[in-house]
Formats: sequence, C-alpha cells, structure tokens
Amino acid sequence: MAATNLSPVSSYLAKPAPLPLNQPHTHISLPSNVLPKSSFPHKPCLSHYPTSSHTHKTPLSVSSKNPLSDLFPSKNQCPEDHSLDFDDDDKPREECGVVGIFGDSEASRLCYLALHALQHRGQEGAGIVAVKDDVLQSVTGVGLVSEVFNESKLHHLPGDLAIGHVRYSTAGSSMLKNVQPFVAGYRFGSVGVAHNGNLVNYRSLRAKLEETGSIFNTSSDTEVVLHLIAISKDRPFVLRIVDACEKLEGAYSMVFLTEDKLVAVRDPFGFRPLVMGRRSNGAVVFASETCALDLIEATYEREVFPGEVLVVDKSGVQSLCLMPHPQPKQCIFEHIYFALPNSVIFGRSVYESRYRFGEILATESPVDCDIVIAVPDSGVVAALGYAAKAGVPFQQGLIRSHYVGRTFIEPSQKIRDFGVKLKLSPVRAVLEGKRVVVVDDSIVRGTTSSKIVRLLKEAGAKEVHMRIASPPIIGSCYYGVDTPSSEELISNRMNAEEIREFIGSDSLSFLPFDSLKKLLGSDSPNYCYACFSGKYPVEPRELKVKGVGDFVDDGINGSLESIGGGWVQAKPKTELEVSGA
Repeated sequence: MAATNLSPVSSYLAKPAPLPLNQPHTHISLPSNVLPKSSFPHKPCLSHYPTSSHTHKTPLSVSSKNPLSDLFPSKNQCPEDHSLDFDDDDKPREECGVVGIFGDSEASRLCYLALHALQHRGQEGAGIVAVKDDVLQSVTGVGLVSEVFNESKLHHLPGDLAIGHVRYSTAGSSMLKNVQPFVAGYRFGSVGVAHNGNLVNYRSLRAKLEETGSIFNTSSDTEVVLHLIAISKDRPFVLRIVDACEKLEGAYSMVFLTEDKLVAVRDPFGFRPLVMGRRSNGAVVFASETCALDLIEATYEREVFPGEVLVVDKSGVQSLCLMPHPQPKQCIFEHIYFALPNSVIFGRSVYESRYRFGEILATESPVDCDIVIAVPDSGVVAALGYAAKAGVPFQQGLIRSHYVGRTFIEPSQKIRDFGVKLKLSPVRAVLEGKRVVVVDDSIVRGTTSSKIVRLLKEAGAKEVHMRIASPPIIGSCYYGVDTPSSEELISNRMNAEEIREFIGSDSLSFLPFDSLKKLLGSDSPNYCYACFSGKYPVEPRELKVKGVGDFVDDGINGSLESIGGGWVQAKPKTELEVSGA
C-alpha cells in the first residue's frame, strides 16, 4: 500500500449513509455544534459510517542478532528459582485492554463485563469512567476486575456512556496513579481516555510540555495525550484529538469520552487491535478484542482502521482519517500469544492461526513421539494442530492452576522450581515412559522452559521434544508490550541447538519465520515482525525498557533521569536498522 493510499478507509468515506442510534434511554443532550462536514477544512475527511457491517547452564554468548541489543544493561539473566515475586510464565505481557460503550443505560455494567473478557490483557489494575448529567464519574483500583468493582461501585457509575481499561503495569505503592482511564478537566470541559500501546516519543513530548508549564501526575505516556488535547487550538473537540495524535509516534489504540461523545482512535500503523460492534438496542461498542463483544452480546461489525478516528454521538457514527497512513504493521504476537483463541484479530481467527502454526511445526519439524502435550493455556491450540497433523494423541500432560497470584509465601526449606510447580503440575500417568512433544507459544528467557523440561522428565517422560509455535524472539517490543531487553532474550544470544542444550530438551524447533509469512499470504506485509527480525517500523528513538522485575516508577518520587535502568538512550539514527519489513 502506498504511503498516500487511504484505502480501505476511503472506501467507507465514499458511501455516506447516516447511521442513527436507537437510544430510548439516553440522558445526554446534543450540543448545538454537532460535527458538520464543513468543520474540517484541510483536515481529515469526514463521513457517516455506513450501515453495512463486515464479516468477521550455558552462559549467554557475546554475539547478538539484534542491532539494538547493545543498548541495554545486563540484569539478572537467570533469576533465582525461589523468588517470592513469581515471574508469571516468563512471557511477554500485553500492557492493557480497552472498551468503550455509547447508548446503553447500563454502560458501566457492560464495561465491567467486557473488562472481564479482556482480563488476560492486564491483571494488575482496572478502571471505568461513566458519564451522567454531563459529569464524568471514575472508579479505578489495583487488582483484578472482580477485586476492583462491586455492586456499590457500579451503582455510582450511572449513564449510557462509559469507557474501561485493564492494565498490566509496574509495581510500587503509588501504582494506582497509573491505573486508567485517566480523567482531566480543561477549559472546554472534561475528557477521559483509555490507551493500549506505547508512545516511542513520549519522553521528548513530556519534556516540551513541562517546559511550557504542564504538570504531570503519573509516569504514563497516556497523560501526554491529555495535555496535547488541552493545549490544542483546534475546534471542535474531535479535531483536538486529531491534532494531538499527529504529534504521537508509536502504538496507540485509544477510546476517549466527553460529556456527550465516545471517540475511538487507532494509530496509522495499526499496531494494536481495536474493533467495533453493536448491541441489539443500537448501542455502539469498541473493544480491544471481539471476545469482549461476544460476552456482552454485541455483534462484531469491523475493525477501527489504522489511522482512523470514529466519533459516536446522538447523530450517529462518523469516520475520520487521521492522515495518509503507511502500510499497516499489526502485531503478530496477538495471534501467537496475547489474544484469546475465540477472538478475531486483524480479520483472522486467532484459533485458526494457532492451529495452523501447530500443523506447520508437525510438517516441518517432525519427530517420533507417543503423545503431544501443551504448555497451558496459550500452547493448547497449536498442540492440537500438531497432534492432528502428526496423527499422534493429544494428552493433558500439564495441569495449570488458575488460582496462584503473582506473589506467594515459600517454605523456609527451598523447593526447586517452586514458582513453576505452583502453576504447572505434571500428570505422571500420562507422561511416564512416553516420548513427549511439548508445544509452547514462545521462549523468552528460557528459564521457564528449562524448568518445564525438568518437571516432565522427573515425572517419568522418556524423551521431551520442545516445539515452539513462533519464530525465535530476538528483539524487544516498543509498541505496547512489556518484554525484557534484547540482551535477556535467549534467542538473541544463542542458536536453536544452544538453547536446546540450555533447557535440557531432547530436541527443539521453532516455527520457521518464512513459513509464518507464507501462512499469512497477502496479509503478510501488514504485520509487524520486529520481535523476530529486529527491524522496527517506527524508529525507537526513545527506548522504554522494563527490567527483569517490574519497573518501579510512580511518577512522583523523582525525575525520569533518576530512574536507574528504566530508560536507555537510543543509538544515533544512522546506526539503527529501521525497516518496514
């Protein structure tokens, strides 16, 4: 797609069909300045959204495969097995999930349910903002959705317009300050925002704003967006959002809420997912995944397109193009690990993608085995695909406990692999004397994989063959995923045979990168593969990196410069290998 090609957004803008909302219970009055087409001179094109819907051991070696990895400080490459802070599954973590609802008298309760469906995208904080009588009411808290909200709190969030957010965030006593949605008042009213993604130019934007007197209450890049909206001189409000987004670089799928509008925005590359649906009463719903729409009985209509702004008010749904946008670069890890299997992400079934990953592994990396098992839960669908293609029984050889939090009390007498044993229990009756293929979605540091292999062999497995349903991860993500530094990624320092020796398996194979792209077919150029290639669609000039443990920055107790190991300076542009591939 050429840089100036607005398709497929333009195809919708060419069919202006009004979409009235059925809102028998609405309490929000329509302002006199409803967005007319003439309000957008020299700015993005605007149209009503059409009514038609769319279908839905060994030390790390010195050499590095990722050109950016030399930027990162070394930190605890092999964490202790008995840490009291359990590093959950040694996986990359999606930073958050968002939801927005317009036109339902129980908007906050529906938000609450949708956040439950998105809980896998963030477990350490949740919040909802609702509008009633032109007042934005907010409830946020640390913990799971079920821990933050109860009947009493939802009772204090009336109205037919609401947004919500779940977050995987940093540790610290003041973490609550970073829990979204954020709400701010400015001279023309109030605005709330929930954001999924990461801004790679956050630090420079914040510095410029602070120089002109802006005061920040959090360390979140999302707060920058609110400041940019507040200082924008554009009118009406939606053009303030467009003006702010034109200054942002990186990944953002956001929902905004004002006294009478719900606005959904997706960055021009479309890194993070954002979908639109509709309930039978006409209420419009935005969410990070379609699984949230399913739970609240909303029908999936389409994605929010990369570079698009959708404005929902009493007059209907209107579509804006942020700017001429480049080729989309959607996050491939949504299909590998982050999204639930029952979701449709970027127009593709996550279940079908993972099943095919397993089939490819069975075809290209066969091995004589007796059973196929998965590392639950994210490896299950790929394991089913592998077993079916290989003609070998799929068995439940590892049982996952879903009741273990991130911290626990360990007995004084140390237990080897204690953290993994709390989460995963081998089934000896399934494993004993068997040649076992174990399918997992990815290997990050390799520490958890080595413990799983040891658990299986201690349970009597004769052979353990690891099959990984993704290519080797050699690069950190700067677009909204919490990953270790490239230096800590085992595939960035070792080849497959060295990793096999490190984790102790009898064989190890990854999903071939070329086979992954071949599977995606004509959609392949529309995905971001930076974590596999080290080539970044948006230049990470400011690299925000979390440490091995949680990165502690509460936004109050010091400046950005005082945060040791939290920020690293990127190399000059000429030294960075930047590519849209």
